[in-house]
Amino acid sequence: MLKNRRDAAIKVVNSLYAAEAAIDAALARAAELNTTLVNARIEARLSAIVGQDAFQGAADAFAALARARADIVETHNRLDETRVQIGLRTLMTGDSDGSGKTEPMAAETRRLRAVG
Repeated sequence: MLKNRRDAAIKVVNSLYAAEAAIDAALARAAELNTTLVNARIEARLSAIVGQDAFQGAADAFAALARARADIVETHNRLDETRVQIGLRTLMTGDSDGSGKTEPMAAETRRLRAVG
């Protein structure tokens, strides 16, 4: 029973991290787009009126992604509470990529063997 919960939790954590990474990547791209739009208008010496609708759409998309990031962070916190409710200890180990995030333990690393 505990093994099933742990395996399910690892799948959820992997999906959560993938969603977090996708939102962060989209935020970075949206920010890049907004910066490019502003700089391109300035470099082309165009009035601020030119392309304002497009800039507003890109800015709105960035704001929506920022809200999505806040929502996924809240999801992360709620899942941590759920983990405790179902009787699981922390399932993470290490900081493998330098991001500050811990990574889920692979199923193979959870099995312990006696060595002699």
